[in-house]
Amino acid sequence: MSFFRVNQKCNGCLACVQNCPASALDYFDEGDQRMLQHNMALCARCGQCWRVCPQEAVEFQHLLQNEWDEVVSLSLVRCQVCKEPLYSTDFERTLQEKTDSDIVHLCPKHRQRTSAKMWPKLAPGKSQVRKVRN
Repeated sequence: MSFFRVNQKCNGCLACVQNCPASALDYFDEGDQRMLQHNMALCARCGQCWRVCPQEAVEFQHLLQNEWDEVVSLSLVRCQVCKEPLYSTDFERTLQEKTDSDIVHLCPKHRQRTSAKMWPKLAPGKSQVRKVRN
């Protein structure tokens, strides 16, 4: 995910770096390569880089988009009864490590309604449902 984008017209003149009022652009030379860097936390989104670029290489429109960017995709654990999403499998792994116990996948509604008769089917080897604060 990169909000600051430069197209193939960039010739490395550094006009954008030299004219950035927020010092959000920088560069470094390594071997035979010049790398431009952008720091989104410093960026003022003023458009100065776009205005001063003689090559029209800065694609400023990406900095102005009001869209959600997907940053991670995680697998879900669902309630064993109604299939309501509960939490991610990674979060479940963290819970198991911290509690050192198996977790029964029940939403709050089904956790409260689980009868003693149903319990052995849902969690073989367990004697009761532990209450978890919501």
